[in-house]
Amino acid sequence: MEIIFATKNKGKIKEIKQILPSFDILSMEDAGICIDIVEDGKTFIENAIKKASEIAKVSGKVTIADDSGLEIDFLDGKPGIHSARYLGENTPYLEKNNHILQEMENVPEQKRTARFVCAIAAVFPNGKILTAQDTIEGRIAYEQKGENGFGYDPIFFVPELGKTTAELSSEQKNAISHRGKALQKMKQLLSQEEVH
Repeated sequence: MEIIFATKNKGKIKEIKQILPSFDILSMEDAGICIDIVEDGKTFIENAIKKASEIAKVSGKVTIADDSGLEIDFLDGKPGIHSARYLGENTPYLEKNNHILQEMENVPEQKRTARFVCAIAAVFPNGKILTAQDTIEGRIAYEQKGENGFGYDPIFFVPELGKTTAELSSEQKNAISHRGKALQKMKQLLSQEEVH
């Protein structure tokens, strides 16, 4: 069964296809859907449900959407639900990451705690909604490192592994990441629905 994943982010689609190989995942582009959805929810779950609902309405297919972001404790949880639009929608992540590193410049190790949060919603044509959420805890690194991943991965340091998430292989990252864990939860829920 085809499932549309409500994103235009190619890095995200690649990651999702690796984590859910048994599902036929289409991006919005693959499905010929080109609409912008205003993410005005107050939580990651609200935004994920809104995105999935709107695309499911247009497509008539099961639609999954995620809303994820980086919460930095020292910055009162910022960028949080505004992670993708932080410093402006079209600001490159290199710039966003540098900005965060400057803001955190003299912050000691123990106060650099942060987490990636991922909320996922699946909306069925009949209106049924499934949700899952998970996190990965880490710290803000002192410099950008690694070429893998995307977004804030080069500045998100995982102490247990001694690496940023951008230094991990896809397999390593998918096994421990917020999105990997939330998608595994969603996979269980979808399997119970027997949608594939």
